[in-house]
Formats: sequence, structure tokens, C-alpha cells
Amino acid sequence: VVDSVGAAPNSAVCPVCLGMPGMLPVINKRALEYSIRVALALNCTIQSHNVFARKNYFYPDLPKAYQISQYELPLATNGWIDLNLDNGNLKRVNIRRVHMEEDTGKLTHLEEEASSLIDFNRSGVPLLEIVTEPDLHTVNEARLLAMKIRQILRYLRVNTGDMEKGVIRFEANISLRQSGTSSLGTRTEIKNLNSFRILGDALNYEIERQGSILETGGAVVQDTLGWNEKLRKTFSQRGKEEAHDYRYFPEPDLPSLEIPDDWITQIRGKAPELPDAKVNRYQEEMDLTEYESKILTEERSVAEFFESAVEAGGEPKSAAKWMTNDLFNLMNENKASIEEIKITPASLVDLLRLIGEGTVNRNTGKEILAEMFNSGLEAGDIVDEKKLAQVSDGQEVAEIVKNVLDNNPDQVAVFLSGKEQVKGWLFGQVMQAAEGKANPKIVKKILSKQLSELQRLGRDDNRSKQA
Repeated sequence: VVDSVGAAPNSAVCPVCLGMPGMLPVINKRALEYSIRVALALNCTIQSHNVFARKNYFYPDLPKAYQISQYELPLATNGWIDLNLDNGNLKRVNIRRVHMEEDTGKLTHLEEEASSLIDFNRSGVPLLEIVTEPDLHTVNEARLLAMKIRQILRYLRVNTGDMEKGVIRFEANISLRQSGTSSLGTRTEIKNLNSFRILGDALNYEIERQGSILETGGAVVQDTLGWNEKLRKTFSQRGKEEAHDYRYFPEPDLPSLEIPDDWITQIRGKAPELPDAKVNRYQEEMDLTEYESKILTEERSVAEFFESAVEAGGEPKSAAKWMTNDLFNLMNENKASIEEIKITPASLVDLLRLIGEGTVNRNTGKEILAEMFNSGLEAGDIVDEKKLAQVSDGQEVAEIVKNVLDNNPDQVAVFLSGKEQVKGWLFGQVMQAAEGKANPKIVKKILSKQLSELQRLGRDDNRSKQA
């Protein structure tokens, strides 16, 4: 099977997707199942009876001069999605419809040559369109919605979310209204925005452009726009049509869809736990912070790694801290995803067990984790191979402490004079002498004991002199 996304232009094509005479379309069952998954995740009502339609318009990327889509009877309607705004409030965005259609070709505009190139690889590929109500009032809300939808699609594993490759694209309708009124003005639509940054930039530009037109007494023209990243401005692609301009009528080559209730129930039963539910569960059942919960649930694969670590016996709070700090730092430095790393959830738990038992301290644990990341070896094997086990033998630690105190008489004298902060410096010297392998708790205990003994001897000596 040729990957239409990664293939060379116009190499992943067939007579059907090129709209050759006599070629007939078919309904893709897997695409329909994926679409139902998305609609259910967006709290939509699935229409058991829905129909495909022809959307007629001419554009170079549409070889048939019509697009197979859905109009009057879409797959799903009346859903909603909640956004967590930066101010802590929750905003509900209503979903008008979720419908299936076929993708078009991809146009690449060459400004220097005043021409365009067409790649038909994605022409005819199943596409799902999600249409919201006009509930978004800021650019940031639009960005948050786009990010939330992408996250849900990746959780459902119906889309890779790779925006640079165009497998998910956002199309924003913008209309301004007079302050103090509820009536929206003429809208424009910006097509095929394929990054969150570009989405924000295009919206900000278009809002400013429309505002300038209205402030000078002009009228906004309904239009379909593209975004020119080089010039950082929108440009007109074609006049924005209304529904009647597309002359919708039922697609004669495809039957209506009759979706059985038991199939919808089956798909619902296979749905994964979505990010919002995970965030709440992690906080309520595992006592994680909101930050830890959100960062661990950003990607489904990361959440699955964390939950596997907990199932393997890891204490949730400890596993979360090691993942969100040390493990993520290693992943960022090496530009690696959780699926690519050599460390398994069980391996991480083994390391945390060694730390919890006092076999190694936290600092040594960080070194071991880095070695595990690079080599794929187990924590216990690294400890044995590099002799990293903590020195917990009281007699051995006592000897190291005594040597440090004997070798630093000036600092000991300063401590005995009453400046107890020197004790921290002496602790560091002991740990350095033990090459970081000494058990910090035992070091602190024995260091305090030996210093106290020196203080006692000093007092006894003073009394003897006074006598």
C-alpha cells in the first residue's frame, strides 16, 4: 500500500481519486468507524440514517468538479467540547455537525512563476470535517480548541496529528460585530491552516484587516482566503459561496448509510479514556498535581507508559516526578518520543525501587537513568557493573566522616565556634570523599554524632582548664 502522505507527488493516485470517466466511489468502512469514534468523543448524536451528497464547484484541485460530502443529513450533530481557559474558567464550544467527505488535491502556489502545482495524492482520501458554532471570541480560544481537537484525534488513534504533512488542517471563519450588538458581520474563511502558530497569526491578521475596513466605512466581502506565510497576510482564493451556490444533491453513486445501534454501542465500548477524564482521575485517585496530570496525559502513549509503571508497582507520585522531570529532560535532549526510548515502565520501577530501598541515592539514580536511556540496560545491572551501590555500612561511613574531620581542622574549629552552617559544607566533603555513594541519611546521622562528640570534648576540656 502506498502512503499518500509521504509518497512523491502524483504517485499515490488511481483512476477513482483522479475522477476518471466510469470510475465509481465506494464507502470506506474503516473511515466510517473512525468518524463515529470522533463524533462520540465530541458528545455528538450519531444519525443512524445519513446521506452523501455532491458539492459542486470548480477548482483546479477537484478533478471531478464536485466533491462527495454530506449536507442535509450528516453523520453526527449537536455535540460539544470543553476548553480549560488560561484564567481557570471552563468554556463550552458547541459542535454543529460532524460529517464525512473526500479530500481534494493539494495546490502549491508558485508566486515567482505566477502558477500553481497540483498533487492529487490525497484526492479521494476519506476526510472528516468538524463544524463548530460561532462560540469562539478570541484567537487564544481558537488555538485552544484546535489543540484540544488534535489531542482527542491522537488519543483515538484515528489521526497522527502531523500538521506539517497536512493530515489535519484548520479552517477558520472570521466575522466581526459592532461592540454592544449580537449580530455578526460578513464572514471570511481562511483555508488549510496547518500549525497552531499559523492559525493564530492568520486570525490576528484577518481580524485587524476586517477591523480596518469597517473603521474606514468600507464593507467586508465574503471570501475564501489562503494564508501567505512569506508575506504574512491573507489572500483571496475564490469568492465565498453559500450552500445554494454548491447545488447540493444526493450522490447517485453511493447508497444512504444506515448505521445499526449495536455497532455504535460496540464502538463506544472500545473508546479509550480521554485526556480530561485522565487528568481528573490522576488528581483524585493518585494525588498528582494538576500540572503533573496534564503533562502526563498530553500524549496517550505517555499516559500509557505512566499507568504501566504504576501497574508494575511504582508509587504514582514518585513515578510522575521522575517522568516529568528526569525522563522528559532526557527525551527532550535527545529529541526522542516515549515510543522510541529504551527504558520500559518496569525498568523505571526497578530503578525507583533501588532508590527507595537505599541501594542508591537520588543523584546516583539520575546517572543510572541516563545510562539506562542510552544503553537499554537494567538499573540493577548498571549498579553491579559500575559498583554504584550506596555505602550504608555504619562503620565504613564513620571512618570516612572521621577522615574528613581530621583533614579539615580549620572548618571543624569554625563549627565548634558556633557557626553550624559549616556542617553542610562538611557533609558535602564526606559525600565527595565517598564518591557520592554514601547513604545521605547515614552520613548526616554519623556526622552529627561525631561533631556532637567533638563539642562535648571541647566543653570538657574547657572545664578542665577552668578547674
